[in-house]
Amino acid sequence: MKQQRVLLVEDDTALNDAFCILLQKNGYEVKTTFNGQEALEALGDFTPNIILLDLLMPVMDGKEFLRRYTNSDNIPIIIFSNLDTKSEVQEAIDLGATRYMLKAWATPHELLRVIQDTVKK
Repeated sequence: MKQQRVLLVEDDTALNDAFCILLQKNGYEVKTTFNGQEALEALGDFTPNIILLDLLMPVMDGKEFLRRYTNSDNIPIIIFSNLDTKSEVQEAIDLGATRYMLKAWATPHELLRVIQDTVKK
């Protein structure tokens, strides 16, 4: 079975490192980026099976990434953010996100389960 690939878009270095380690230990190939602009550039030569995207980031935030990214391969995009108002969630879904998870309440095990479930679909 081919190794699943994750594009991780998270500006917090500690979280980026922790998610990367978690995913790599569970068999995923991970490309890390720290803002939406880096993510768009990475997609030029890295085709992930899933994108894990924060919303609040410098340079280009997650919403702007969603506006600019042409998801012609229908890659699932999981928003992983602490923004939790109904309007924020709905806007992200309207812009093309597949799922929305609240960082403050998600355990590493739950995040991994959601990624695994989403990639299988």
